[in-house]
Amino acid sequence: MTAKDWPDSPLDAVDAAFAALTNGPQPLSLNLDQVLDAVGDDDGLPGGVIALPALRQWLLAHPRAYSVRDAVWRELIRRARLDGPGWVIAATAMAMPALRRYAGQLRAGWACDPHDLDAEILTGFLAALRDRVDLARPAPYAAICRAAWRAGFELRQRDGAEAIPVDNLEHVTGPRTPKRPYGHPDLLVRRAVELGIIDPSDEQPYIDLRLGRRAIEPIAARLGIEIDTLRRRIERIDTRIADALADGLLTEVTSPRLQEDLARAAQRRERIRASRRGPARAVQMPRSELAAA
Repeated sequence: MTAKDWPDSPLDAVDAAFAALTNGPQPLSLNLDQVLDAVGDDDGLPGGVIALPALRQWLLAHPRAYSVRDAVWRELIRRARLDGPGWVIAATAMAMPALRRYAGQLRAGWACDPHDLDAEILTGFLAALRDRVDLARPAPYAAICRAAWRAGFELRQRDGAEAIPVDNLEHVTGPRTPKRPYGHPDLLVRRAVELGIIDPSDEQPYIDLRLGRRAIEPIAARLGIEIDTLRRRIERIDTRIADALADGLLTEVTSPRLQEDLARAAQRRERIRASRRGPARAVQMPRSELAAA
């Protein structure tokens, strides 16, 4: 296909790129024996390697195969985040039946260019695919589809559809981010680092995950640690920050004695991490300290 023949519609363009990726000598596919290893009931899904178009058709024909769909989509999202743009196209195309359905529903009464609506739906889907959806939570496919629908719906509201009643705004936008304290969470994170509540090496990952809402998989890969290890580390930081906020440590003056205590706790965490990175003969840390790292 030449550039002249390339589709004008963003959704058609994804389908064209997907066809090129799945019709060549080495088409994109999944080994279902590996992907569905943890799924007890396979709902009759054939095992082994399956081409993505055939897998999409099977999922469409079995809309209640929830465990299979969740496992497949966790793998698709993981590959889209870690294995390059080909898998981004593949994951988007796997969701194309839903994306086209949303586009058709949202175009009703739409006076502007339908391609703009398609592009907005696609943008919302890609943002969720790359960063927004947490694979540790259930139903990742549903979460990505909600993001795509919401993006298209919000474009309609901005560009000529009737205004949304204030009472219904929460349904569209989701919960509002609390503004206290001070509405500057990045400054609180910086102060937490200065006090030793957050280790300097964890500052940027924490900002990326909690403030930037980035995907955890690429960040863990960049740091060279397991995803679950990073997830637990971030959750422990959440707890320390919550305790610090409750005690006023991030918004009030702290005593030199308290600063020394926080610094010692930070040093203890670093020793624990160093022992985990070191050789097998490293001194075994007490279990109470290991839980705090």
